[in-house]
This record gives sequence, structure tokens and C-alpha cells, in this order.
Amino acid sequence: MSILIGGAWPYANGSLHIGHIASLLSGDILARYYRAKGEKVLYVSGSDVNGTPIFLKAKQEGVAHKEIADKYHGEFSDCFRKLGFTYDCYTRTDTTLHHEIVQALFLKLLNNGYIYKKEVEQVYCYTCNQFLPDRFVEGICPNCSNEARGDQCDHCSQILDPLDLLEKSCKICGDSPSSKKTEHFYFRLSAFQSKLEEYVNYAKRHNLWRTNAIQLTERYLKEGLHDRPVSRDLPIGVPVPVKGYEEKKIYVWIEAVAGYFSASKKWAKDFNQSDADYWNKNSISYYVHGKDNIPFHSIIWPSILMGAGINSLPTHIVSNEYVTLEKKKISTSKNWAVWVQDLLKKYEPDSIRYFLTINAPENRDSDFSWREFVYSHNSELLGAYGNFVNRTLKFIEKSYGGQVPKGNINEKIKDEVAKLYTNAGELIEKSQSKQALELIFEFVRRANKYFDDEKPWIQIHDTPRECENTLTTCVFIIINLVQLLHPFLPFSSEKINEILTIPSFEWSIIENTAYSLKRVDPLFKRIDIENIAVEIENLKKQLEK
Repeated sequence: MSILIGGAWPYANGSLHIGHIASLLSGDILARYYRAKGEKVLYVSGSDVNGTPIFLKAKQEGVAHKEIADKYHGEFSDCFRKLGFTYDCYTRTDTTLHHEIVQALFLKLLNNGYIYKKEVEQVYCYTCNQFLPDRFVEGICPNCSNEARGDQCDHCSQILDPLDLLEKSCKICGDSPSSKKTEHFYFRLSAFQSKLEEYVNYAKRHNLWRTNAIQLTERYLKEGLHDRPVSRDLPIGVPVPVKGYEEKKIYVWIEAVAGYFSASKKWAKDFNQSDADYWNKNSISYYVHGKDNIPFHSIIWPSILMGAGINSLPTHIVSNEYVTLEKKKISTSKNWAVWVQDLLKKYEPDSIRYFLTINAPENRDSDFSWREFVYSHNSELLGAYGNFVNRTLKFIEKSYGGQVPKGNINEKIKDEVAKLYTNAGELIEKSQSKQALELIFEFVRRANKYFDDEKPWIQIHDTPRECENTLTTCVFIIINLVQLLHPFLPFSSEKINEILTIPSFEWSIIENTAYSLKRVDPLFKRIDIENIAVEIENLKKQLEK
């Protein structure tokens, strides 16, 4: 089975915050899980460096666009690596190959009759003497009356045309823009209405998409799909590959989603492989993103694939809700955020991965609280999991010279572990990583109870044979927890692997417990609860800057 996993492409106009990671982390969990099962996996993403936000950032800082793109692409790559993301290809949208792939898709759609030219009115700022890209236009959403930008309203998720906005203003100079005629290319999105309805109904019947993706997509389809412009008068981006129109750029909403396709082509080129198996009707795909990106993955990208004759529509739409911070909406402009690069300087990546998974915004918004972050680490990672591993292995190190005794594995626990692989695996495949992790940690707590109930510190004197059985069972639990938790907590799994030397991480039960332990060190360190007050105070100081 071939599994394509696409993580949404962050805009390279600012640092990553916890909201970005919370919406993307399940992609890495899926990739690690399917690789452990022995499936063919291609996990791709990259930095979106062509969008208007990057151009705006460069303009504000008075530097070249490429300087901003390089800075944040490097930062993103570093953060993903430190968090253990196992992308097979993490690229960027200004590569020559990406441009070529996007232009080829454009021409394919044009030749197939799904792109046409049209003279239209477009927002024009006479003060700046230029047509305004959508994100350069701000105003009031005509649908919900909240503040919005020209391409989409973040409050009601309505896809907008800048001309639709009320009380428009130019983001560059602040003046009120007007409109001017220009010629652009349009994508015949309306032609895919009935096919998309069938596609969404299938996904709904088989529970393949998150509820928010189904509901929002059905809303768009009920309102009726409208043709969308696919070119813009932009300073940067992929040029339109049609003679006489080279100065125009392919609109970012069609170009960015094509990044999944171009990234797979780059992987194939870099590693002398074929990506054909990931783009046919038998492949399975997961598209992992935040809910603000739903229509681009559930409507736009499937329509592009249909129009281009690529028979591999998204199977699973993994659209996460938002993360709030201390019960307030994350705001990058107000500096109300926990920045990932800062978080990684102070805390272990598995602590971050655990908290953002166990509190994942899978079905509703979740909150990042410093108090909950610290207490969940100390009580769950350290107090439950780390404690069970440490007390077992330290006991063997001290009482058996580091050699795991040859006892019998408790049959009831063996059955429990076998079921855990099946049940946790099914949940991961359904993009329910939070429930899968909860299930595994329920077992971790039962494992601690087993250790307490058996009392090996007494058994070793009174009933040594039973003590051997207890410790053999506990090591059996540990080596299987290492595999079960590897998709979620790869760094601690590697730490235990250094002590026990497990041959490889697979998604199947291990019964061999004949190990000689190497040096046993604590799996996790306690986080001082004083950090809570310090971090909250730091947040408040950030807000004042």
C-alpha cells in the first residue's frame, strides 16, 4: 500500500508558533506509524515563499523578498527537525522544479478547457499606482461583518474576492482603493460541482474527513461553486506560461496546493525513485492542515487534480481546529503566542509532542496552558511512563546485574498489548491520534498498578520465581510501549532503545525479553512548577513589546 501524507505549507513570513505545530503534528504520527507497519510512505511539505504575506514582510523590513524567505525557511526546517518531523521531502515554492510543475499543471488545465481568459474589474490603488494583491486589500466581510482580508475571511471561512469587501483599504498606504479593468485567467471551478458532490458524499459515508471539513465543504457546494481567477498582477511567484502574459503570476491558491505534487516529484528526482504509486486511484492520501485551509484541500485541489486527469483525490482531510493560548486567541501581530524556536530551547521535544497530541484540536478548539503543559509532563510523562520504565529497569540493574530474568510473560497482559496494537493503530489510521495516545497511556497506568500489586521488592526475597515473572512481564510491556509510543514520542523511544537495543521499530508485538541492559538513566526530568509563573510573565512582557 502506498501512503501519501501532505503537511500544510507554512507561510515564510514569520516564526512558527504552537498553533502551527498542533495542526501539523498528526502528519508525522501517521508517517511514523505507517512506516512501522511496513507500508510505502511519502511524507512531504515545504515553505510557501511566494505569497503576498512574504512580500509584505519584506516591504516592512526594507529587505529583499528572498532574504525573508531564506530566513524563515531555514527556521522552519530547523524547528521541524528538532521536533522529530520525518518529512521525506521538505522543500519551498521558489524552486525551479516547483515552477515547472505548476506551469505544466496550468497548461494541462488550459488545454483541457478548464482555464479561460476574462476581462475583469480588479482592486487598484491610484495612490500606490498598482493593482492590489488580495491580501493587500482589507475591509469588512460582506458575509459576517467581521474584519477580513481580500482572499478569505478567517471568521466565517468564506472565500472572498477583494471587490466584495466593504470599507476597503490598501494595506500599503491605507487609502481607499477603487477598481480598474484588467485581463486574467479563470479556473472553471463550477464545472466540478457535481463530481465534487459525489466525492464529498463518499467521504462522508465512509467517515474519511473531519466533521468540520464535511460541513464547510457542503456549505460551499450548497451555495454553488463559482469560477475563480488563477492569475494575478503580483511582483513575485510563478509566471503564467502563456505568451504575452508572462508578467502575470499564477495565483497562490492554485500554486501552493500544487506543492504536494511538486514536492513528490522533487523527492523522486533527488532519490532516483518514481512517485507514480502515490498518485494513482489505489493510493491512500492524508492532507493535514488547520481548518482555515479546508476549502483549498477539499474543493480546490481535488478540482485541479480532476481537471488535470490525475486520478488520486485526497482520501483523508485532516483539518484541525484552532489552538488558543491561556484561553485567548493566538495573535502574531500582538505577540500573543508561544514561539516554537523558543519552546525548543527550554523543553524536550517529546514533552511538546505529548502535550500538543493529548490536547490536539481534532474536533474542537483546544487551549495551550502553561500550567497544564507543566503538570501533564510531570504527572504523565515523568510520573506514569517514565516512572514505570525507570523503576523496572533500575530494579533489574540493581538486583539482577542488568540481565533481564528469564520468566514467563503474564498471558492477560500479553493479550492486552496485542489488542493495543490493533486498537491504537485503527485510531491513528482514522486520524484520531489523541484517542490513540490516551488509550496507550491508560495502559501505562495499568502497568504501574501491576508493578505495585506484584511488589517485586518483596517477591525477590519471598517468591523469587514470581519476581522473575513480574519483571519479565514489565520488560515485555516496556519494549512494546517503545514501539507503540514511537510515532508520538520518538526521542524517549530512542532513549530506551539505547538501553535495550531493540532491532527495529515495527507495529507488531515483541515477545523476546532476553536483554542485557546498558546504563539506565531517567527518561524524563521534572519541570519545576515555578516555570508556570515565569512563562506566563514572559507572555505578558511579550504583549507589551
